[in-house]
Amino acid sequence: MRIQQLEYLEKIVAFGSMNEAAKALYMTQPSLSSAIKELENEMSIQILTRSKTGVRLTEEGREFMSYAQQIMDQVQLLEEKYKDTRPRKQTFSVSAQHYAFVVHAFVELINSLDVEEYQFKLRETETENILEDLSHFKSELGILYLNSFNEKVMMKLFKERELVFQPLFQAKPHVFVSNMSPLGQKEVVELEDLEDYPYLSYEQGERNSFYFAEEILSTVAHRKEIKVSDRATIFNLMVGVNGYTISSGVLSKKLNDDKIIAVPLNVPDRMTIGYLKHKQKELSPIAHQYLDMLETHIQGYGFDIL
Repeated sequence: MRIQQLEYLEKIVAFGSMNEAAKALYMTQPSLSSAIKELENEMSIQILTRSKTGVRLTEEGREFMSYAQQIMDQVQLLEEKYKDTRPRKQTFSVSAQHYAFVVHAFVELINSLDVEEYQFKLRETETENILEDLSHFKSELGILYLNSFNEKVMMKLFKERELVFQPLFQAKPHVFVSNMSPLGQKEVVELEDLEDYPYLSYEQGERNSFYFAEEILSTVAHRKEIKVSDRATIFNLMVGVNGYTISSGVLSKKLNDDKIIAVPLNVPDRMTIGYLKHKQKELSPIAHQYLDMLETHIQGYGFDIL
C-alpha cells in the first residue's frame, strides 16, 4: 500500500466518479482504476462498487476509508512540519438542512481565515443526502434536527452508517412568515390559524419519508401545500403568497432582510438541532473552529448550547 494510492482513493470518493477524479489527478482513467484495483487486491477487500452512475464505497470500503483518512491527516501534518513546500490546500465540507445560521457561521469561518488557498463546500440538501455525504466522507459535518417523532428512526440510521449525533441546542417550533402576513401580527400562532395559508416545505427526493422531513408535524394534512428545493425560493414564497414554514425560530438578520419573521407555534414539541460526524474520524481543527462559530451565533439568539 502506498500513500499515493490513498490520495487517489480520497479524490475518487470526493468526486464520486472515476473519470472526474482521473481528470483532477491529470492521469488516465484506466491507470487510476488499475491503481485502486491493485490496492483492493493487496488489502483483500472490495473498496468501491462501480456502476454507470459512478462509484461508491462499500461497507468495508467505508471502514477502510476512515483509517485511510487518519493516515492522510498525519501525512499532511508531517509535510507541513518538515517539507519545504506549501501546505495542502485547506479543505472543509458541511452538509446541512436549510438553516440560515449554518450559512452565517460558514461565512464567518471563511472571513476569519488567514490562508492563501482553500476549498470549502457548503451543501444545503435533502436529509438523506446528509447521511450519504457523511457516511461516504464527502462532508465532515452534517447539521440536522431530531424530535420525538423522528428520533427513533433517525438514530437507527445513524448507527447503521456509523454516524454520531451531538446536540447543539433545543428550540421551540416557530412559523417563518412575511412581516406583512396576518400571521406575523400574532404573538403566538395556533395550528388552526394556519389552515388558510399555503404550507411551504422542502423536497426530500426519492426518500420522501415523513421521518426525513425538515419540518415538524410532517404528517399533518394541508389544504394548500408548496414544495421547494432551496431557501431563497421558500422566503420569496413567504412574501409572494403569504406562505409559511415551520422551523427553529433562528433567523440570520445579516443574511435575510427584515421581511421574514419568526412567530412561536403553540405545539407540545421541541426540535433538538445538532451535528453529525463519522464515528471513525476525528474532527479537524477547522471543523472545531466552525462549530465554535456556530455555537456563538446560536447563543447570540438566546439559545443555550446543550
